[in-house]
Amino acid sequence: MRFRVGHGADIHRLEPGRKLILGGVHIPWDKGLAGHSDADVVCHALSNALLGAIGAGDIGQHFPDSDPQYRGASSLGLLRVVMALVKQRGFRLGNADITVFAQQPKLAPYRQAMREQLAAALDAEPAAVNIKATTGEKLGYIGRGEGMLAEAVVLLESVAP
Repeated sequence: MRFRVGHGADIHRLEPGRKLILGGVHIPWDKGLAGHSDADVVCHALSNALLGAIGAGDIGQHFPDSDPQYRGASSLGLLRVVMALVKQRGFRLGNADITVFAQQPKLAPYRQAMREQLAAALDAEPAAVNIKATTGEKLGYIGRGEGMLAEAVVLLESVAP
């Protein structure tokens, strides 16, 4: 196959006293995402999309939360491991499109830094990585500021001629 498409999603609860890391970028705020790793929903959704595109399961299979070596792990680092697997399978990133669902904080000031961090981890140009954000319009768990959700879609291209 010349092209493969993958979709990924991830959700985490917000907790006071944790660092908020999204797309590999620390965002100063009074809450962070709860999880075994740094709980970066952007990197997790993107990793799941990549793994889905190559038919390799999900990040829970590759980096189980029952394994102490992943406690506090950088999700950007895990994304690099996933991308190495994508390359081993003979693919490269065509593009990635990511949506973050969060009532707060405003993510626009961090979008370019996230694109650059993610592109570097994916061995791609920043233009190949798009990040959008939307609020929950004060509805549901996202609107109440209880959690964040990210979804990602990727297109992979075969590196074989």
